[in-house]
Amino acid sequence: MICPSPPGGAVDFLSRTVGQKLAEGLGVSVIVDNRAGASAVIGSDLLAKSAADGYTLMMGYSTHATNPMFIKKLPYDSVRDFAGVALVGYIPLLLVVHPAVPATSVKDLIALAKAKPGQLQFAAGAAGGGPSMAGHMFRYLADIDIIRVPYKGNAPALIDLLGGRVTMMFDTIATSLVHAKTGRLRMLAVTSTQRSTLAPEMPTMAEAGLPGFDVRAWFAVMAPARTPRAILATLNAEINKAFKDPDFRSRLANEGVEIVGGTPEQTDAFIRSEMNRWQKIITAAGMTAD
Repeated sequence: MICPSPPGGAVDFLSRTVGQKLAEGLGVSVIVDNRAGASAVIGSDLLAKSAADGYTLMMGYSTHATNPMFIKKLPYDSVRDFAGVALVGYIPLLLVVHPAVPATSVKDLIALAKAKPGQLQFAAGAAGGGPSMAGHMFRYLADIDIIRVPYKGNAPALIDLLGGRVTMMFDTIATSLVHAKTGRLRMLAVTSTQRSTLAPEMPTMAEAGLPGFDVRAWFAVMAPARTPRAILATLNAEINKAFKDPDFRSRLANEGVEIVGGTPEQTDAFIRSEMNRWQKIITAAGMTAD
């Protein structure tokens, strides 16, 4: 199971938890191989060029749909070189700031950004990943000048936010919530269209004054494009079976994951729809990778 992100983040967590259930169901060993870097391009390229025999998979995530818009010369085709196995689910993002930032609401943060154009930073991993795209959307919808600080993954980005070296971050809710509850971060809003059960007191970005704001990190198990349909069906069945396990569902729910599941065909259709959705948003907003 290729994990195209560093250890410690949501992609790594889901790679290991889903990989473990595949190992149990299929009776084989599943090794998680962290191949981070270049907005998941390194790991994705490895998958695209792997044998299409069902023994090499990847935990793909949001950046897969947006990389073609930010990286001119990808070493693979984001549609033709991959086959969806199963859509794992979504995780809402949480807008968090360092406690030293004088903002206790999204409205306050926008006012601060307008008073200090170009001086506030948002930390993010992959350029086309959910946290990065949420930052770009915030900048666009709020009409503010904030600077993206890139990292190899969200885990090292969070470390710098905790250290006060950057202003804010849109992080997966499970990884930031624990720090917010201990006072090391201040949470302001969630990026999904509905409030999260993990932090029901937090307003959505839309409720906080930015209608139309909808960014969720999504995750999907993927295989090389040439993988036989029968193998994809077997893998898909095992993953969907895991999704029905109460303990497994509870473990993912505790991390803020909204499980989806579905067929390989539905996974492919979802990824294509995300590519189309973000192409329109990126074009309208004039977004760039940096």
